[in-house]
Amino acid sequence: MPQPRYKQLVDRLAADIRAQRLRPGTRLPTHRDLAAREGLALVTATRVYAELRAMGLVSGETGRGTFVKEALPRGQGIDLHAWSADTVDLNFNNPSLPEQADLLRAALRQLAAAGDLEALLRYQPHGGREHERAAAARHLSGRGLAASAETVLLVSGAQHGLTTTAMALLEPGDVVAVDALTYPGFKLAAETNRLELAPIPAAGNGPDLDALAALCGRRRVRAVYTMPTLHNPLGWVMSAARRRALVAIARQHGLMLIEDAAYAFLAEGAPPPLASLAPETTVYVSSLSKSVATGLRVGFVCAPREWIPRLERTIRATTWNTPAIMTAIACGWIEDGSVARLEADKRRDAALRQSLVTEILGGLKRIGHPASYFVWLPLPLEVRADAIAMALMREHISVSTAHPFATSAHVPHAIRLALGSVSLSTLKRSLEAVARIVADQTY
Repeated sequence: MPQPRYKQLVDRLAADIRAQRLRPGTRLPTHRDLAAREGLALVTATRVYAELRAMGLVSGETGRGTFVKEALPRGQGIDLHAWSADTVDLNFNNPSLPEQADLLRAALRQLAAAGDLEALLRYQPHGGREHERAAAARHLSGRGLAASAETVLLVSGAQHGLTTTAMALLEPGDVVAVDALTYPGFKLAAETNRLELAPIPAAGNGPDLDALAALCGRRRVRAVYTMPTLHNPLGWVMSAARRRALVAIARQHGLMLIEDAAYAFLAEGAPPPLASLAPETTVYVSSLSKSVATGLRVGFVCAPREWIPRLERTIRATTWNTPAIMTAIACGWIEDGSVARLEADKRRDAALRQSLVTEILGGLKRIGHPASYFVWLPLPLEVRADAIAMALMREHISVSTAHPFATSAHVPHAIRLALGSVSLSTLKRSLEAVARIVADQTY
């Protein structure tokens, strides 16, 4: 059966783009001109460009037209990519301090000398051993949570905590309100569990709560995924008043709140978490990935007591339990104060890196937090994010565009720089390259 004419046109344009007969940055005909040239209805021409956008080959820019995109590496910004050894990673954050390797050596020696080492080789309780859950609860109490061993579970990092929450407490097809720009890992968890994400625009330092309330009036929203303390990627810290307003909306409409606090340790003096304001309807997810080490893979889920059995059952289905060696090391560091010391050191480290951003990128518009490990750079109107990202890739610098973070049809031209995975000297050189390349493409 022959393909429809519009599909043949899609394939022809796609082949021209992939073969670079249509070069990156080429402005394509307007929808009306394409329709006239190919003898198509205007709605069909629009469908052609929509399919090319869905394939990641073109971008439609309001008021400017449709452009051929740069061919960025697959998975940029959401999947961990095996870059070459000489690539500077400003895509993922892996904050590390020199002392951490020595801490690990000491912890392994201490573990090897422990009395019941064989116990670590056995199956563990799905949510962690009782004394470790209690240690995690004490750690979370420092964040303002009234947590206990009965309401805290150990998971294999915050990503596992978010996926566990989605699997255990939501159903396929449920609508979850999210920020229009949000953490890509939750997008992946939603996709895996077939949840529908409903984007909420930003309004200053937080989501537009009027838009959320209006959405809840139109649709049956089941949950809100939010990062009130140090939002990724925009770095905001929601005010106490806005948190109370969000809780009021959640209670009025029977919403679950999923509070992601992966970066919350960096924001000193933040208002109390949502989980302290509405413990009956909030799942609080945190981890030691950024505050201690990304490879440790130990996280925490704090939830209402009645939801704990479902969460434990999902942990069993996904990992059975977080490896006991990891949890023993992590909880030992919580108890001896190592986690608190590392968090304080990383707050200072992040602030130092942000000062470099201010020094080198001061002429560019920036959105962020003065003590975070990332910064968001909205680009000038005439500058395309994919072109900036590819130009940086040619200089062996990996950054993310807005695509992995976007949950709405509108994807802004912006790049996100992760600041925590390289040395300060490398970061300085890389930021200088960013400033130079953005300036070169601004006209």
